[in-house]
Amino acid sequence: MTFSTHNPPLVLIADDDKVVRVCLRQAMEQDGYQVIEAVDGENCLAMFSKMQPDVVLVDAVMPHMDGFTCCQQIQKMEQHLEGSSTPVLMITGLDDEESVEQAFASGAIDFVTKPIHWAVLRQRVKHLLTQVKLYEQLQSANHELKRLATSDGLTQVANRRRFDEYLQQEWSRMQRDRLSLSLVLCDIDFFKVYNDTYGHQEGDDCLKQVAKILDRAAKRSIDLAARYGGEEFALILPNTDLEGAVRVAKDIQDMLKEKSIPHAGSKIGDRLTLSMGVASTTPCAIISPEMLITAADRALYQAKESGRDRFCTFSIP
Repeated sequence: MTFSTHNPPLVLIADDDKVVRVCLRQAMEQDGYQVIEAVDGENCLAMFSKMQPDVVLVDAVMPHMDGFTCCQQIQKMEQHLEGSSTPVLMITGLDDEESVEQAFASGAIDFVTKPIHWAVLRQRVKHLLTQVKLYEQLQSANHELKRLATSDGLTQVANRRRFDEYLQQEWSRMQRDRLSLSLVLCDIDFFKVYNDTYGHQEGDDCLKQVAKILDRAAKRSIDLAARYGGEEFALILPNTDLEGAVRVAKDIQDMLKEKSIPHAGSKIGDRLTLSMGVASTTPCAIISPEMLITAADRALYQAKESGRDRFCTFSIP
C-alpha cells in the first residue's frame, strides 16, 4: 500500500506564469508546506512521477498540455499505484459552468478561480490534505482488518479461509497460463503426545516455530504458507512442478532438523518431525482444486503409514 511520507506535506505547483508560481509558492510555504514547481503540463507529470507529492495545484490553461489533460494523465498514473490517491486542485480563470464540469470530469477534487482569493486557496489546500490523511488512515485500517481476517491468530501465517481463496485464485491463473501448481500438506508427527508431554503453551510455541519454518520455505512472493487446521499446515506453490515442490519439502526437512525441537514423546526419535504429502498438476477444465488437495492428502497419509518423518508424492497427470 502506497502512502505519502512527506513531512511536511509536499505541494506540486504547475503553472506557466512565473509570477503566479512565485505567489503560490509563498502562500504554500507560509503554511509550512514543501513546494516544487513545474512550468507546464509535461513537466508536471515528470515531477509528479518522480516526487509523488501530497497535493497538486495545476493551472487549467497552459501551453502544450492544459491542466485538464494533465489531471487526466495523473489519474491514469495513479491507477498503477495501489492505495494512492493524490488530490488535484485546478486553478482556472474560466468560471463558466462547462469549464467547471470539465475540471471535475478530468479528475480534479476542487478548483479556485483567478484572480486567486489566497485565504480561500489556503483553506482548500488544508482541507484536501486533511482528507488525504483520513483516507490513508481508513485504508490502513482496512488493510489491517483484511490481514486479521486472513491470518491465523496464533501462528500469523495465512488461515484456512485465505488458503481456500488463494488456491482458487492461483488455480485459475495457472490454468489460464498453462503452468504447474503444487501443494504441500504437512502434519506434525505425534503432536497430541507433544501437548500431553509439554503442555498446551509449549504446544502453541511449537506450532509457531513450525509456521516460521514453512513461511521461510515459501521463498517467493507468490508462495503461500497457511495453517490448514490444528497441527496441519500447507504450502501453495504456483508455477512449480513436482520436482520443484520436492525441493521445497527437502528444505523444510533441513530447516526443521537444524531447529532441533525436542520431542521426548515421539515414537520415532527425540526430535520434532513432520510428515508431508506433495502433489502437483497442471490445472485444466477436467481437474479441480479439490482433486489436488485429495492427492496431497493421500500422499500425506502414505507418508504417515510409511513411518512418518518423510514426504511422499502424488502427481496428477
